[in-house]
Amino acid sequence: MTHRLPHRLAVAWLQAGAVAQLLGVLDRDGEEARVVGGAVRNALLGEEAGDVDIATTAMPVDVIARVEAAGFKAVPTGIEHGTVTVVIDGRPFEVTTLRQDVETYGRKAKVAFGRDWRADAERRDFTMNALSVAPDGTIHDYVDGFADIEARRVRFIGDPRQRIAEDYLRILRFFRFHAAYGRGVPDATGLHACVLARAGLDALSRERVRVEILKLLLAPGAAPTVEVMADSGLLTRVLGGVPLLAGFDRLLQIEAAIGAAADALRRLGALAVLVIEDAERLRQRLRLTNAEHERLQSMATRWRGLAPSIGGQAARALLYRLGPERFTDRVLIAWARAGAAADDPAWGELATLPARWVAPTFPLKSADLVQRGVAKGPALGVALRAAEEAWIDGDFPADPAALAAIASAAARR
Repeated sequence: MTHRLPHRLAVAWLQAGAVAQLLGVLDRDGEEARVVGGAVRNALLGEEAGDVDIATTAMPVDVIARVEAAGFKAVPTGIEHGTVTVVIDGRPFEVTTLRQDVETYGRKAKVAFGRDWRADAERRDFTMNALSVAPDGTIHDYVDGFADIEARRVRFIGDPRQRIAEDYLRILRFFRFHAAYGRGVPDATGLHACVLARAGLDALSRERVRVEILKLLLAPGAAPTVEVMADSGLLTRVLGGVPLLAGFDRLLQIEAAIGAAADALRRLGALAVLVIEDAERLRQRLRLTNAEHERLQSMATRWRGLAPSIGGQAARALLYRLGPERFTDRVLIAWARAGAAADDPAWGELATLPARWVAPTFPLKSADLVQRGVAKGPALGVALRAAEEAWIDGDFPADPAALAAIASAAARR
């Protein structure tokens, strides 16, 4: 089955630039090359192509010879599985020889190279990811992916149980792709297979799970998809705790209402972090970085007492101490759990404080205290911290007389 791309899309990323150059090198002299996967899907959905991957009938050694003869750089990044990364003007493209799985075991597979485009398509995960497009703009569809793209339906190729057994990460990818590209409820057959195979999630590396979860949380359909995962018992298995669905959904509404950029880690905090121990659990389960863990800990700290009623001076003091990112995290988390409307003006004013006020730099230095008789050493550090706290409590005065009074009082202490 074939379909022809709209002309403007064909011109945009097939007939000009590095993609056209690479296809021109590979699609000739008895060999065929096509763009495959996500770039084709995204083009049909009217989205940015993103990474452009190429499939070819040419063997890896031939691919390397051809692209190097054309003056491009070839890097054998996965040559045992037929993949060569070609770099053109600093832009990388993965070029993979057509293949079919001979044996699969988890993430790894023993493959054989071939020239069968249908077999190559049928080894992929979802129908919408299995389309390929020739240099002339003709789309080749062997698994009804075109219909699924039009219906916004994420569907496994062939038997979902077999696709999942080949790589259990496909459970999370099923939900992530549905959140990103799907519409309505997830495909029932695929969902059932994911639930039956849920024990396989325990065998996945935590890094791979982390990547999929954070991508899913940024997708347009994250809220309803997360709810389906929770109802299916899959989300608790991944996060190791009961998801906070109401607060998560409210956070997304607030982000939309105030124009806040979607932030995956903040959304994870809203979904799964109520107390500091939750942040530690997620660090272990998702192998979070130290910075990510510390940020989640901040979200779990003192959010219950945070409200617009704290007043402007206290809000500025908190922004100074936390910095813009963590201040916004904590305010949005508190707002999402407070029950206030997503368009509440008082909460909105508090949440957008970083856009209206930039915290000044503490103007006093060690020398200001030394000249007032404070000896160098631990006492100087104590006096400097006391002066900074007094400056914060005074709402960040810049007047020289006020600063001198703060320094003198800290020196006397």
